[in-house]
Amino acid sequence: MRCNCSTFIFIIFTALVFQGCSLNARIKKADKRYETGEYFEAGELYHRLYGSVPYKDKLLRSEIAFKQGECFRLINNYRAEMAYQNAIRYKYPDSLVYLRYAEVLQRNGNYAEAIRNFKIFLKHDSTNLVAKNGIAASEMIIDQKMKPASYKVSRADFLNARMTDNFSPAFPNSDADVLVFTSSRSYNKKVVMKNNTITGLPNNNLYTTRKNAAGKWEKPTLLSEELNPNHEDMGVCSFSPDGKIMYFTLAHQALDRAVGTEIFYTNRAGGSWSTPQKIKIFADSTISVAHPAIAPDGETMYFVSDSKEGFGGKDIWKGKLEKGELKYVENLGSKVNTSGDEMFPTVRADGTLYFSSNGLPGYGGLDIFKVTFKNDSVSTVQNVGAPVNSSADDFGIIFAGKSENGFFSSNRNDRKGYDAIYSFGVPDIAYLVEGKVVDEKGNAISDALIRLISNTGFNARIQTKKDGTYRIKLDKDMDCVMMASARGYLNQENKLSTRGLTESQTFTTDFQLSSISRPIQIENIFYEFGKWDLTPASEAGLQVLVKLLNDNPNITIEISANTDMIGNNASNKILSEKRAKSVVDYLIAHGIASDRLTSVGNGEEKPVVVDAALAAKYPFMKVNDVLDENFVSKLTPDQQDIANQINRRTEFRVVKMTYKLY
Repeated sequence: MRCNCSTFIFIIFTALVFQGCSLNARIKKADKRYETGEYFEAGELYHRLYGSVPYKDKLLRSEIAFKQGECFRLINNYRAEMAYQNAIRYKYPDSLVYLRYAEVLQRNGNYAEAIRNFKIFLKHDSTNLVAKNGIAASEMIIDQKMKPASYKVSRADFLNARMTDNFSPAFPNSDADVLVFTSSRSYNKKVVMKNNTITGLPNNNLYTTRKNAAGKWEKPTLLSEELNPNHEDMGVCSFSPDGKIMYFTLAHQALDRAVGTEIFYTNRAGGSWSTPQKIKIFADSTISVAHPAIAPDGETMYFVSDSKEGFGGKDIWKGKLEKGELKYVENLGSKVNTSGDEMFPTVRADGTLYFSSNGLPGYGGLDIFKVTFKNDSVSTVQNVGAPVNSSADDFGIIFAGKSENGFFSSNRNDRKGYDAIYSFGVPDIAYLVEGKVVDEKGNAISDALIRLISNTGFNARIQTKKDGTYRIKLDKDMDCVMMASARGYLNQENKLSTRGLTESQTFTTDFQLSSISRPIQIENIFYEFGKWDLTPASEAGLQVLVKLLNDNPNITIEISANTDMIGNNASNKILSEKRAKSVVDYLIAHGIASDRLTSVGNGEEKPVVVDAALAAKYPFMKVNDVLDENFVSKLTPDQQDIANQINRRTEFRVVKMTYKLY
């Protein structure tokens, strides 16, 4: 059966109208989810809608892409960046898209591109503080002007569960041996958990863990099933100083009425908790309140609210607890709160307030800040820096008592934006000095004694091990002098300091002791060819000798110079005498008393006797071979060069050990 042209046109027109109506209905459905804060569901709907909009309808595509970006940004989904890119590509008419895109870029660590988009937005709103702070923070990070804190951060895997959110830990007591935190993990396979329409994950519950007798954290368990019988979304908790009252956030998912998140409290008696009671804060129940944080006085409660009387977004507020009601409620003011979001307040045992913000200058996403008060008013607000803060969201920090150790939450290094709990603390800083004591041939001296004297009052006497090694623990900000000594050897002194060090360090200080009973070759002494002038390259070796004489002020020494067999002995003897005298003159010029020094030139009269070290190095030599003219003349030309070089040497030997002792 054929249809005429008018019938065909009618069918096409009807299909287009139906498609348009269907698209509009789907958009309205997504918009409704977005307006009620169900960002995960709304984001997925917008994501599917985007591909259904015709390319020629650029305005609608840009609007849907922007709303998709907003949803994914608010739940830390990595797809937000691409969504904002699409909104800009199709020329979304509101300049806000550049601000939001810049915030996501900053959170993802793309600081240069974030700065560029912040600046584009400022062309439309030149006074916007969030954009200005974003530029300032990004530039500081690029220039490394934000000095990292000395904390060491690591993922607390014993608290986290895969593919779930785990965040905002709290200590119920000052011993910090019990921990309560929020998690979306399932605690009972038989219980069907509700999925949160904002995050798309199961609703959160409170879990707890404690340290066992061995000091290890046990496997987390549900805090109490009775506290949340309807499996609603539980949030951040905080405890009274005695740990007997718990305050927590509860988010009702009521589609039939407008209600924000609320704060409840419950009392603990024995091993159970009482029925939770709501704390009255604002008369308007549609105003969301969340994230309670109890101060050490047990009466002051900091919390978060989206009240329109704030500075925009979510703000930090405080009030006084009185019989289930929060009174004298006040906003913490513009030093803390911005047009962005300020959330997750926590209070240390000393009363210091911490919170997170994406409106103050930071590394991206939510950053943790520290507040100092003066006369009960906010004095300063300080970013705690890296490595606690990152380009991701960092929040919910707690400290174990008065220590600098604790936990915080972050979604760093998680492509899907799941929150995890991290531990932090000041690492134990240890300063050590270790080394080895050897003789001039490199042989270990097993019975050497290391003496250490410091400005901190710490003194030590350590005997080396059989292999000549030693190790000594040092103090912070220590200046010390170390002296190595052994029977039959000269002393050697070294100095070191730990002043100003902020990280652990192990110093290596080796000692090479010179024998009292035999001549010692002075290494790295060089003369002009055929002359007695010392070359600049001799400076290092000569300074070693100066130090040795200063370390051993009661010795006198004889400096001897020796030549090879080339030339006649008479000339070599004169040359060697002048060379030995040149070394003595150098030592006198550098503060060594002349009556401690004598010099002698041996010419070629005292050839080297081969020891084990030389025999091991040169196979054509044997132990006790004498490198005299008779021996050297039988060697190959190359071997003769080596033997002559060995014979050309400057040595010293100890003459007296009692200089100015009597």
